[in-house]
Amino acid sequence: MKLTTLLLTLCLAGTSTFAQKVKYSKEERKEMNRYLFNEGFNTASDKKVSTIILKDNTEHQGYSKSWEKQRGQILSITIEDVDTKKPVKFAAADIAEMYLYATETEKSMKAASFISNMRNYSTKKYSKSTTDEAIRFENQTVSLKNKKESKAFLMQVINPEFNEIISVYYDPFASTTATTGFAGAPAFGGGVIKSYYVKKGDKVMWLHKDDFEDNYDFLFGDNPEFMKKYPKNSVEWDYFSFLVYQYTDMSHT
Repeated sequence: MKLTTLLLTLCLAGTSTFAQKVKYSKEERKEMNRYLFNEGFNTASDKKVSTIILKDNTEHQGYSKSWEKQRGQILSITIEDVDTKKPVKFAAADIAEMYLYATETEKSMKAASFISNMRNYSTKKYSKSTTDEAIRFENQTVSLKNKKESKAFLMQVINPEFNEIISVYYDPFASTTATTGFAGAPAFGGGVIKSYYVKKGDKVMWLHKDDFEDNYDFLFGDNPEFMKKYPKNSVEWDYFSFLVYQYTDMSHT
């Protein structure tokens, strides 16, 4: 009798969980699948004036010449001062924010990569790959891949238009899901970025797609309306940029 009762309880619990799963329409999934983050860049133009704002609010302008990195994240940068023409090196720990410009070469590479994957046609904006706008970097103290000793880095913000609550930073070493295609033709599917650095409140972490479900409540759980509309058993990592955007928008209404 007890076994029968236990099985019945488990069955009802499973039914309840299943009932909570939200089914989205084709149009809703198409919207959720849009990629809303900016492209990440690994180089900086030495032809355009970069701007560095230190923590003491002093501002320096110059041409990017070199930098020191760890796993693609900036530890220090050297610029040629726009007035004195002399090289000046700044440690990431002393910088509050920085604005650089992508090189034409890397922009062309991003554009070529965009064209080579048909998934991008419906999920990304082509202009994100070819922007002429300044790229924003912020000072963050973070443990690379949640394993290394925490250090101050300058990290590229890839959601500057909606980072009031959750900031997402480019992971230069992120891998992508596999694509399928034929020689000379655009690839189908795949191309989904597997990791980012994410900040909410005082916590900055490396977020991999495999850990998305475990961190879902931390990221979005303080907004009951959002959680009801986008419960974690109904959405996928592929929708991450949309979810951050939607969560931010719903938190302001």
